[in-house]
Amino acid sequence: MSRVRSPLAAPIRTHRISPTFPNRRDSVIPESLEDKSLENEGFDDPPAELPEWLTPFQPRRGLSNGHLQTILGNFWPRPAFNLDSIAETVEVDPADGSRVLCHCHWQTAPEAADRPLPSRLTVVLVHGLEGSSDSQYIQGIAARAWDAGCNVIRMNMRNCADTDALTPTLYHSGLSGDVGAVVTHFAERFGLKRVALVGYSMGGNLVLKLAGEWGKRAPLFAVAAVCPAIDLAAGADALHEPVNRGYELRFLRGLLRRYARKAELFPKDYVPVKEFGPIRSIRQFDHKIVARYCGFRDSDDYYYRAAAARVVDRIEIPTFILHSLDDPFIRLFPETRAKLVANPHITFVETRHGGHCAYLSRDPGNEIHWAEATLMRFLLAEHEKQNGS
Repeated sequence: MSRVRSPLAAPIRTHRISPTFPNRRDSVIPESLEDKSLENEGFDDPPAELPEWLTPFQPRRGLSNGHLQTILGNFWPRPAFNLDSIAETVEVDPADGSRVLCHCHWQTAPEAADRPLPSRLTVVLVHGLEGSSDSQYIQGIAARAWDAGCNVIRMNMRNCADTDALTPTLYHSGLSGDVGAVVTHFAERFGLKRVALVGYSMGGNLVLKLAGEWGKRAPLFAVAAVCPAIDLAAGADALHEPVNRGYELRFLRGLLRRYARKAELFPKDYVPVKEFGPIRSIRQFDHKIVARYCGFRDSDDYYYRAAAARVVDRIEIPTFILHSLDDPFIRLFPETRAKLVANPHITFVETRHGGHCAYLSRDPGNEIHWAEATLMRFLLAEHEKQNGS
């Protein structure tokens, strides 16, 4: 598969900030982000051959700022989501009985209305940090996948969507096995022939990590990720920058509330949150809570072992990764970017604008959500290609 890389990825410079708790590495941002006069007219000097499914991204007028894109992307209206679904819990860890909640939408044959069509492409959708299967972007891509004739599974990570009682554990960015358990469960139950994964932000890290771990294992055949947090340390430290503190505090409040609920449900397993002392950053939360209860030595050990960056060079199936250079808090280390560009199975696209998982474009109507439309074109193109091979 062709690799696409915006020339805006170079030159790059080291982006240094004073070390935060307990330590950090330096990430990089493109020099071009410093030039406020630059306008995005899609890809600058694009390669001669772009995949047919990939169209240039042009931000909606007035929304060339990454923060505006990020914030408005959470609230921009979409068509009402009225797909009927079947809720089903899936055991993801037999050792402790942990389960996750999935909302399934099955394309069915007239003669077997209660059975999905296994030959149809099945798309498993994975949300981001503190999101759920009802997050707007998940509903948006679900509706598009359904209209394209796909089976759709909207997966919740552990504890999300008010499912804290379904597992005694916390959730974190390294649980790619949960996504694999969901794929295996439904593939075995219904004989699914071809499954694609779509992940946003933290969910993007999970699906890419699983793809690297699984290689060519059937029925997984394609992966797509929007603004994936594959360098966890870089993202955690970027969130603590002054300009991003609003995002960090919003995430942190949700995580601390979730931990408090977990401690109420399982008081023998978790100490009250007040016993940890002040927690003022995502890195501190990961260091004091996630590492302690999820089997990591400290936050650095967690960020290293849970990051998809370690395994993206092992991905062997068609993969589309979309990264915005003005995403406020998703950063890539130079060696990670090099791995993405070098892997022939990955189409890695960097756009100058788009914010975090937003990509509000100049296109009319519901096509304003450019990332969702592009992901579906990629998946359908791969499905058609493999049908013809």
